[in-house]
Amino acid sequence: MDEKTRNHDRSLIRSIAEAMPQAVVVIDRNDRILAANSAAHAILPGLQTDIPLARTLRAPDVLDALDRVREDGRSQRVVWAEKFPVERLFEVNIAALADENFERALILSLHDLSDARRLERMRVDFVANASHELRTPLASLLGFVETLQGPAKDDAEARTRFLAIMREQAQRMARLVDDLLSLSRIEQHLHVRPETPVDLIGIFRHIADTLSPVAEERDVTLSIIAPKAIVVPGDRDELLRVAENLIENSIKYGASDPRTSDRHVDVELTTHGRQAQIHVRDHGPGIAPEHLPRLTERFYRVDAGQSRAKGGTGLGLAIVKHIVARHGGRLNIESKLGEGATFTVTLPLFED
Repeated sequence: MDEKTRNHDRSLIRSIAEAMPQAVVVIDRNDRILAANSAAHAILPGLQTDIPLARTLRAPDVLDALDRVREDGRSQRVVWAEKFPVERLFEVNIAALADENFERALILSLHDLSDARRLERMRVDFVANASHELRTPLASLLGFVETLQGPAKDDAEARTRFLAIMREQAQRMARLVDDLLSLSRIEQHLHVRPETPVDLIGIFRHIADTLSPVAEERDVTLSIIAPKAIVVPGDRDELLRVAENLIENSIKYGASDPRTSDRHVDVELTTHGRQAQIHVRDHGPGIAPEHLPRLTERFYRVDAGQSRAKGGTGLGLAIVKHIVARHGGRLNIESKLGEGATFTVTLPLFED
């Protein structure tokens, strides 16, 4: 094969590789790289043509599979785990390239399984956590039912006490199911941006009025600083949920903490450029830095016992995060121990 034909075929192979959506690397009979598309370079930035693949891809299982394909000509599929700089998982498919001009050349396609594996772990954790959260109140209900049907069936005082506890446990399960359904509905419409104009000030003032009995019961002062109106494109019901979760969390877990002397929750709404900003701040004990990155995870709690005792499901901030994302905004949490916590939501303003 003359040099002109070889160069033409190399160019053709590179063009075909670049047209492939998944990461593709083509190597010659000496395991030197003939072609690698952009997706492959994103995974292995050190890829260069005419250098041995092993210099860039240090994966013994993959290199052993290359030898097996050369020996018997049958395609191979192996899984390659990359640990650094972040943990990633790839499925690598290797096949012989059927071209007489590139005898014994091989083509590798790499499929990133990292997101699928992460989602699978999230699904498993979610099911386990949801089952755990439901199991405790359900076991409590069953226990009290059996007691009322047996030893306490004629005990009026015990029946009254047990029924009150059963009501509380049933309400806990109802809150959890409601939050799970809300989260599911939000996720179903996550990529559909709401466009209806909504007044944020009206929403937050309404929630502040609704939660004022909760604040008074805990001796917490709730204040709102805001202009006359801030209009954003949004879903009113979902934004009500954001306001309710943020303010209620600050009242229950920040301002009313026994260690807190400044029992205030401050809500400030402002505009900055083309964005609306909502700041909900308490002056409570604050949140340790190791907890901050995980606060929006489903069922994650800084203090699980305290959260359950106050009726929390562990899904409130996850719901807030998803609603804010659906509205094209951002949620930011800042806190220092002893200095309270500030939850900031940024949303795009409504434009006529």
